[in-house]
Amino acid sequence: MGRAQSGELLQGTLPLLILRVLAPTSNHGFGIARRIEQISKDVLRVEEGSLYPALHKMELEGWIESEWRLTENNRKAKYYKLTRAGRKQLRHETGRWDAIAAAIAAILQEA
Repeated sequence: MGRAQSGELLQGTLPLLILRVLAPTSNHGFGIARRIEQISKDVLRVEEGSLYPALHKMELEGWIESEWRLTENNRKAKYYKLTRAGRKQLRHETGRWDAIAAAIAAILQEA
C-alpha cells in the first residue's frame, strides 16, 4: 500500500490524529509521529515541518498542554497531553470525520 505524506491528508485531519494519539497518554513530538505511522501501518507519515506547527497551534487553542521531561533514553523532550478542551475537540472532530467518511462512502457506492 502506498505511503501518504501529511500534505496529502484532508485538511483538518492532522489535528484529529494528534488528538487521538494523545487521548490515552502524553507523548513527545517524535513519539506522536511514530505512533501515527505504527497505527496506520506506515500508510501515514507526519513530517516535522507539519507536526510541530500543528502542535504549536493546538497548544494556542488550549487543546493540548506541554511540559519538558526526560525520555526513556534520558533525553530532554517536550511532552504533550490533552486538556479538557482537547478531549471535547476530539469528540467534535471525530463526529465531523465520521460524517465526512459516511458521505464519501455513500458517493462511492452510488457512482
